Amino acid sequence: MVKVDKSWFKPFIAGGFGGVIVIGIFSYFASHYLAELKLDAAALSPAAAAPQKTAEPLLLSEESLVTAAVEKADPAVFSIVVTKDVPTIERYYDFFGPFNFQIPRERGRGTEKREVGGGTGFIISTDGLALTNRHVVADTAAAYTALTNDSAKHEVTVVAKDTILDIAILRLKGGPFTALALGDSDKIKVGQTAIAIGNALGEFENTVSVGVISGLYRSIVAADDFGETEQLDEVIQTDAAINPGNSGGPLLDLRGRVIGVNVAVARGSENIGFALPINLIKSIIESVKKNNKIIRPYLGIRYTKITPELKEKNDLLFDYGALVARGETVADLAVIPGSPADKAGIVENDIILEIDGVKLADDKNLSSIIRRQAVGERITLKIFHRGETKTVTVRLEAAPE
Repeated sequence: MVKVDKSWFKPFIAGGFGGVIVIGIFSYFASHYLAELKLDAAALSPAAAAPQKTAEPLLLSEESLVTAAVEKADPAVFSIVVTKDVPTIERYYDFFGPFNFQIPRERGRGTEKREVGGGTGFIISTDGLALTNRHVVADTAAAYTALTNDSAKHEVTVVAKDTILDIAILRLKGGPFTALALGDSDKIKVGQTAIAIGNALGEFENTVSVGVISGLYRSIVAADDFGETEQLDEVIQTDAAINPGNSGGPLLDLRGRVIGVNVAVARGSENIGFALPINLIKSIIESVKKNNKIIRPYLGIRYTKITPELKEKNDLLFDYGALVARGETVADLAVIPGSPADKAGIVENDIILEIDGVKLADDKNLSSIIRRQAVGERITLKIFHRGETKTVTVRLEAAPE
């Protein structure tokens, strides 16, 4: 039997607490010594000799994407300065009576050129072709100048104005210019980031505001400062701040591509702005590039959009589609004589249900679908005609000027 000498335990038994301290100190140094041995062993292994890779983020932050998009777009966005010859009025005084009473009077002193308005535009081709709103360049007696972000001034020619959409095509003198890429407004989603750039209040050039897409396929009635109104369909709603002066500026996605043209803001609201989808404008751009003017296709009908309320009130069979109907006066015929619709046999009270298989529902407007087509293109219409559903083919023609 092996005898164990227990005499070295005595101090610990007698000391109690001191023994615990000594054991703790021993354990501390022992554990660190073993840890160092493990580190030394790891250092000698082949894997340790390989360089350590630093993990890189897979996605850039939204802030980086916004700043990159703005840097890309900024050179192509410009402020529009509107100048006009306006009368110059001089005030003078006539003296009257023994006490020399002063009577203020005014007289004309000719005209002088003054800045009377402003807006925003952006360049879409390197040769200086650009977009803005029609209402920004509506005054035919005014002159327009583009002020780019490098403080250079360029003469502006108004090439074409769209009578349906609030869009005008401009050409800047000079160049070559930086142009913005056009995105696909059919693919945008509610909640995605939107960036607006424009000449806010006609005073703060290339102001950037950031928000989200708040809604799609909105229908609004827009009014200008002169009381003129127009119906705009399928517009994009955003909470990116759009102010007077932003009109005609681009609405961008995070890649710096144009998804809309800023057009209106809801008065008395907070952060409710609207933009025209760029896909509605692409055919206008191509027409101007090809013909130097806007040539748009037309069907040749007047219609009322069918809603569930209209269906119930008039006992219709459908709660969607376009009801071919007369306008407010006798002269506003439902079908224009000689038009593509007339040639296809469409008559008053017909209901157009589909175009090329696309149902005319809330987010699919007949006018906007036709607007996207080309002159000479054939489309297929599903219509409800005199009690039966049938299909007709229509060849679109150029709308009369």
